[in-house]
Amino acid sequence: MICINAPAGAGRDNAPMIPGPFDLRADAAWRAWRERKLALRPESVEALLVEVADLANPTPAEEAAIRERVARANMALFATPRPERVTREVLRSFAARFGLRRLDHNEGADEDGVTVLRVVDDAQWRRTYIPYTNRPIHWHTDGYYNTPEAQIRSLMLYCERPAAEGGENALLDHELAYLHLRERDPALVAALMHPQAMTIPANRVADHIERPDRPGPVFSVDRHGHLHMRYTKRQRNVVWRDDEATRAARAALENLLDSDSPWILRATLQRGQGLVCNNVLHDRSGFTDHPGQTRLLYRLRFHDRMT
Repeated sequence: MICINAPAGAGRDNAPMIPGPFDLRADAAWRAWRERKLALRPESVEALLVEVADLANPTPAEEAAIRERVARANMALFATPRPERVTREVLRSFAARFGLRRLDHNEGADEDGVTVLRVVDDAQWRRTYIPYTNRPIHWHTDGYYNTPEAQIRSLMLYCERPAAEGGENALLDHELAYLHLRERDPALVAALMHPQAMTIPANRVADHIERPDRPGPVFSVDRHGHLHMRYTKRQRNVVWRDDEATRAARAALENLLDSDSPWILRATLQRGQGLVCNNVLHDRSGFTDHPGQTRLLYRLRFHDRMT
C-alpha cells in the first residue's frame, strides 16, 4: 500500500479569461465555488486512492471513481494488484480513457512520449537535471518552462520500483493554493495572474539558445474556465516580476507550501501505484537507492486536461 505520512502541511487554452469563480470581479460565483471546494476537499491522501484490478481494462466503476476524485481534488491515486502486466503502452491506454492523448514529447521523453525517471550517473546529459538524481525537488508544477501554447495540463506518474528509502511526494491541489491566497487578499492573486509574473530565463548551451526566455503568469484560466498554474519554488534560473505586489504574493505562496497545512497530502508511491492529476503542485523528497532496490518511475505529461 501507499506509504502515508501525516499531512504536512497546447493549444488554444491560453484564451482570455471568461466570467466565473476565478474572475476577481465575480464575487458571487467565487463564494459559491469556494463553499463547494472546501466541502468536497479530501481529508486524507487515502481518500484519493482507487484500486484498479487491471489497468489495461478498468471497469466503468473504477473509471468513475478516479473521475470523482479528480473532480474534487484535481488528482487521484491508483493501485493495481498485477503490476507485472503494466507496460508503457498500458499506461498510455489507461490515460487515454480520461481524455489524455496529447503527450508532451519533451527532451527527456522517449519516442513514445514516456519519460523514465531514475538516477543517471553516467555521461548522459540527464545527470545534470535534478529529476534524474536522488536529490530533493522543490515544489513545482510540470512544464513551467513550456510555451503558453504547450502548457502541461495533466500528469501521470507510475511506480515500477520505489527507492529503498525516501522518494516521498507532497501534493497540493493548485485550486486550494488559489483559494488560500484569494482569501488572504485578492491582490495576491492578481499579482500572480500578471502575464510577466514569472520568467524562466533562456537556456543557453555554448553559443546556442535552446530555449528563449519564457515569461508568463502563475495563475491563468483556460477557455473552458479551468484554473491552470505554472510555478517553481527553485531559487536559481527563475526571474520574478520586480514589484512589491509580486514579492508579497510569492512570499504568501511559499509560506503556504512551507507550512503544515492539512491541505498538503503526502505519499510515497509503491510498485503498481500511480498518480494522475491536472498538474497539481508537487515536490519530491530525496531518496536512497540500494543494490537491487533502485527507484524507477514512468512519467507522462499531457497537453490535455482530464475529462
